[in-house]
Amino acid sequence: MNRLLRVIIATLCCVGSKSFAADSAAPPNVVFIISDDHAWTDYSFLGHKQIQTPHLDRLAAQSLVFRRGYVPSSLCCPSLASIITGRYPHQHKIVGNDPPELKGAGVEKTAKENAFRDGREVMNRHLEAVLTVPKLLTSKGYLSLQTGKWWQGDFRRGGFTHGMTKGQRHGDEGLDIGRKTMQPIDDFIGLAREQKQPFFVWYAPMMPHDPHTPPQRLLDKYKAQTDSLHVAKYWAMVEWFDETCGDLLKLLDKHGVAKNTVVVYVADNGWIQKPDGPGFAPKNKTSPYNTGVQTPIMIRWPGRVTPKMSEELASSIDLVPTVLNAAGIESPEGLSGLNLLDEAAVSKRKTVFGECFTHTLIDLHEPAQSLLWRWTVEGRWRLIVPRTHRADGALAEIPEDARLTPALRRTLEIAKPELYDIQADPLEEHNVADQHPNVVQSLLGKLDAWWTPSSK
Repeated sequence: MNRLLRVIIATLCCVGSKSFAADSAAPPNVVFIISDDHAWTDYSFLGHKQIQTPHLDRLAAQSLVFRRGYVPSSLCCPSLASIITGRYPHQHKIVGNDPPELKGAGVEKTAKENAFRDGREVMNRHLEAVLTVPKLLTSKGYLSLQTGKWWQGDFRRGGFTHGMTKGQRHGDEGLDIGRKTMQPIDDFIGLAREQKQPFFVWYAPMMPHDPHTPPQRLLDKYKAQTDSLHVAKYWAMVEWFDETCGDLLKLLDKHGVAKNTVVVYVADNGWIQKPDGPGFAPKNKTSPYNTGVQTPIMIRWPGRVTPKMSEELASSIDLVPTVLNAAGIESPEGLSGLNLLDEAAVSKRKTVFGECFTHTLIDLHEPAQSLLWRWTVEGRWRLIVPRTHRADGALAEIPEDARLTPALRRTLEIAKPELYDIQADPLEEHNVADQHPNVVQSLLGKLDAWWTPSSK
């Protein structure tokens, strides 16, 4: 009898261990949460005194958080393309938001012409020419869902199996996510569970991106805290976005998949709201400054990733190799990002790089034509190098058809490298390049070694 009991117990233990092994070997689901036009300072867990982000605060408490995260470009379309490909804009060639304008036509007229649609098609094909997260995950049996901002045509062109966007600029029907509904994500997770397949969700709502149309209850809350209606609207949009992130995380709990889901958070670029009107102030979106390109990067994977706040440098180009490693998929050739869960590799990295281009492209195939600045961060230093800088002191020419404001054109025509001590001066108000010429030369050498643009 005792012998039989021992056999039964051994059998049950064996079955239990096999079940656990199968569960632990199951590939993780992956969710990307991508904020849109959101400054790195504008979270309560990072110290903002007015904005409240309780759901993102909770996510941060459960995550490995890179406070010093960066995106390589401070413009929506190229930044999103880098997030989904793990490549710099000059590598995937989607360096601006829109194709070139027709000479003398202006933005609105150009957008109605076949040349504009043809230009967007070239940009879409640039994306199709490289591997993306959904393409790589789908090859291993994942279902993938696109929602929110998506510039590169129909969602299928990015490798998604399911999606909302049909092909219009920004994201057409996909832009309903968050602002109007979360149902497509709820339905998709249910489908993936029903089919017993791992899944990837791209949640990139146009939030807090304008139009700043928050719920009245949130607007009233923030109107009481600032004299600027425009600032109040932006602050309210951030909290509204935070609420939708909470809704998304609750869906993971509802479907019982939170434990084996890697949640990644990043913002596509920064934002500083003008207090006296709609739109953004200088030194943020479209600019090479910290408030344009810095973002918290968070990774939550319960039981697998230890929550902590890291001071190491991270970049959005790291997200692809990170999730592929978590899913047991080899990274494709040509990716220079790191697996952010490899603490040793991350601690060895000392420098991150980036580049900013014109909003409207000068050339669809030559990224260097549209370049405005390159920049790099190392330790306490940030170096910003304008396209017009040459080591011999001469200035590179700016294309005549570059869509620049007169002020920006004048700035670039006389621009020199800028150096900031972002430890002492995080808002980059004091250019100290003249005081530290050796630092400038050292970082310039590293920047050139990373990418030296064509002289075209």
